[in-house]
Amino acid sequence: MSSPILKIKSLSFPWQTSDPFLFCVHHADFYPKGNDQLGPDASLAGRNIGQDFTIKDGWRMYHGETVPGFPAHPHRGFETVTICTTGLIDHSDSLGAAARFGNGDVQWMTAGKGVQHSEMFPLLDKNNPNPLELFQIWLNLPQAHKLVEPHFAMLWNDTIPQLEYEDESGNKTSVMVVAGNLDDNDAPAPPPKSWAATDDNDVAIWTIDMEPNAEWTIPSTAAGTNRTIYYFEGEGLEVAGQEIPYYHGVELNPEMEVELKNGSKKARLLLLQGKPINEPVAQYGPFVMNTQAEIQEAMRDYQSTQFGGWPWTSHQHVHPREKGRFAVHVDGTEEVKD
Repeated sequence: MSSPILKIKSLSFPWQTSDPFLFCVHHADFYPKGNDQLGPDASLAGRNIGQDFTIKDGWRMYHGETVPGFPAHPHRGFETVTICTTGLIDHSDSLGAAARFGNGDVQWMTAGKGVQHSEMFPLLDKNNPNPLELFQIWLNLPQAHKLVEPHFAMLWNDTIPQLEYEDESGNKTSVMVVAGNLDDNDAPAPPPKSWAATDDNDVAIWTIDMEPNAEWTIPSTAAGTNRTIYYFEGEGLEVAGQEIPYYHGVELNPEMEVELKNGSKKARLLLLQGKPINEPVAQYGPFVMNTQAEIQEAMRDYQSTQFGGWPWTSHQHVHPREKGRFAVHVDGTEEVKD
């Protein structure tokens, strides 16, 4: 009998993905307590401020100068799916949309014809550490939707299915269904022009947390789907009877069930799957199109229009400390979560 494992690969930064995904990054930072400016209450000496990607003292400033994060930058031609499992993210964009989200929330943004956004990590707690964990996944758009109107969506944690499975020994596996369907549980609807918005494209994004020694079986899915699990925390995980080295990805045969058997420590995985778009990919930094001519056009458009300009007072905009989780959409609709 053939194995459901097609390929095992070590993970780099960012994680290598398969069509329709472009890449995935996993950020885990253990920020100290915050200061009055919502940045780290710690010295920034020895850091390459503006380009701080080296983990020093357990955390990074990234492109931020006062608050860690990613100041205003453009995108065109694809989607960003940002899963924030721990901590908070402040979103602001050139369309006027804004949000503070985290602790299990997901932001799904269709860049389409072009948008600028900033993603800053405010450290609100002045007395205790401010840990942050997030995944940002780039999902491609087909040529027909590369230049659609941008769309900003919030998937709040109380709308995302959180499924719990218990094996015969009582050990549990928890699955968060960000996209797709699992055991007749549908994820919240993605943006309307997303590749994930068509069921036949078989897009799924799941986080999988396994207790020590837990067993769980990933169900089969449609032929022709690209499916990969990313094993980023744990020790001794077996996939289809084969032990997988820590921090590796496993490409799977979608038509076969896959049995997971965890080792003696908690394991965490991310599953990405989808039917491939099967179109040429031309990429230059934050622009993903089908041809180099379209990339040149994207650069010209951004230089001339700034994709709508920047309506905020700072390219590193953060929301007031007292704000809870919220979202203001392009049409002015506001959601307040806490």
